Amino acid sequence: MKARATVTADPGGTAGGASAPAAGSGTGDGDGEETRSAGRSRAGGVRGPRKEQGGITWRQRLRRDRTLILMTMPAIALLLIFNYVPLLGNIVAFQDYDVYDLGITGSPFVGFDNFTRIFEDYRFWEVLVNTLVIFVTQLVLFFPIPIAIALLLNTIMSARVRAWVQAVVYLPHFFSWVLVVTVFQQMFGGAGLVAQWLREHGHEGFDLMTDPGFFKFLVSAQAVWKDAGWGVIVFLAALAAVNTDLYEAAAVDGAGRWRRMWHVTLPALRPVIALLLVLRVGSALNLDFEQILLQRDQVGAGASEILDTYIWWTGIKTGDFGYAAAAGIFKGLFSVAMVLGANKVAHMLGEQGVYSKK
Repeated sequence: MKARATVTADPGGTAGGASAPAAGSGTGDGDGEETRSAGRSRAGGVRGPRKEQGGITWRQRLRRDRTLILMTMPAIALLLIFNYVPLLGNIVAFQDYDVYDLGITGSPFVGFDNFTRIFEDYRFWEVLVNTLVIFVTQLVLFFPIPIAIALLLNTIMSARVRAWVQAVVYLPHFFSWVLVVTVFQQMFGGAGLVAQWLREHGHEGFDLMTDPGFFKFLVSAQAVWKDAGWGVIVFLAALAAVNTDLYEAAAVDGAGRWRRMWHVTLPALRPVIALLLVLRVGSALNLDFEQILLQRDQVGAGASEILDTYIWWTGIKTGDFGYAAAAGIFKGLFSVAMVLGANKVAHMLGEQGVYSKK
């Protein structure tokens, strides 16, 4: 009504009250879009498919990206088959599961009895504490080393030397844990090279591979040697994105190498450090199963037992699959809580973390 009155009052209007131009002008209280929509409705037009913000419909987008969608279908199928479909098997955590006779469909439900057994098992809590102790040791000793190596490599001017050092540091990542443990055994075992060299020079040898008190430092050293090069790649990629003008401006202001690293390089790495730290905290209970299992008998279960090996030993090896599944669910929920807590701390420190703060 208001738009029609505007057309009538317009002395420059066309004969017969041309409502389309006036409706498009959007005068009065309503905006132009509402007036145009009302004009289309009066004209009897049918609104077409809803378009996205970029001006393209979902049907057109699917037609445009059909090749990419078909290429991702095998990866999505593998993800569903090997990551999501097995989640249905967690139902055995609420059953007295008999894998040989009854199966999933015939095993009786016991509710939360398996979880009650976990919380009442004092050995489970001892293993949980030992897992967290090993994780904190690796976090303190292992996490800063890739950052330090990346900073050192970034200061090397020769691209050939930098590539050679990076290749040498990255090479152990391709070794299996069997090979890594064997190398450390030959170096630091009772009959290793270091112990023999000490005996040849009149000193008493040692065997670090069977020392329970040194075990958490031993596995941390093995993790550093094997996987530090992998972390260096991530930090070098972050350093490559730093604007070189910032270094030149800092040099003009009189900042030396250390001050440029402190005020330019480290602030550029801080978002990546926060993200990787949050992810690392989320995998606190997910230590390397194979690495620990290979050395479990040498130092004893008291020092080397982690949650994964405990679940394997008391749950899967003895056939108590319901207990093992309940412990696995507890481990997953604990890891999620750790990720959320660490991400909250990252937000408090002004970083984005895994996801941005709303």
